[in-house]
Amino acid sequence: MRKNIVAGNWKMNLDYQEGVSLFSEIINMVRDERKGDQVAVICAPFIHINSLAQLSSGVVKIGAQNCHQSESGAYTGEISAKMISSTGAEYVIIGHSERRQYFAESNAVLAEKTNIALKHQLKPIFCIGETLDERENGSYFHVIEKQLEEGLFHLSPEQFAHVVLAYEPVWAIGTGLTATPEQAQDIHAFIRNKVDVKYGFNIADDTSILYGGSCNPKNAAELFAQKDIDGGLIGGASLKSRDFVDIVKTFNA
Repeated sequence: MRKNIVAGNWKMNLDYQEGVSLFSEIINMVRDERKGDQVAVICAPFIHINSLAQLSSGVVKIGAQNCHQSESGAYTGEISAKMISSTGAEYVIIGHSERRQYFAESNAVLAEKTNIALKHQLKPIFCIGETLDERENGSYFHVIEKQLEEGLFHLSPEQFAHVVLAYEPVWAIGTGLTATPEQAQDIHAFIRNKVDVKYGFNIADDTSILYGGSCNPKNAAELFAQKDIDGGLIGGASLKSRDFVDIVKTFNA
């Protein structure tokens, strides 16, 4: 049975002391207020990960926001999946829209990153989604299908079972436009169908698909009520302990 997951992405925010302080608030609130078996994850900047993993006690899972596609080597400034795994982190975001846009990460590179993450027992949170141009010209189903096929569908069924998917409607982030719960569900259902065609019903039904388009405490319940939306990849709201934990608590009811 697929898991409900709420994963916070702190992006390039918070110095070391601020990160530890915020995480301490989050972990205590999740421990006290979570009623179900939903999974809470914080994907933090690299400088925080080791300390947060030691604090977490399994209450809140820890993830990184990226990893390099190589095992090791002369890649100054990069971080390997092995390094991340050695800290106690369990997740890593791969293919976030900002990585695709600002760092020109291709589906082929993201496939390599997925491989190395899985090799080191990290669960990839693999991001897919279309831009405003792709939404407006009607190519978005093709774009998402290509991202799945080139980034993930080389995996064996056993490998794919460890992957979490996150749909980011890039066109609805910072544009003033909004993805409705129905639009989000439409894409999530399409994604699950593609996984079903590739890997079969059981794996598709067990795959957690998160929504990553400006999810907040006000819209989380309506989004998470959709049949194929299993949680959220949370940006700005994860930088406020009350907002993040309220989103986690959406699954309490």
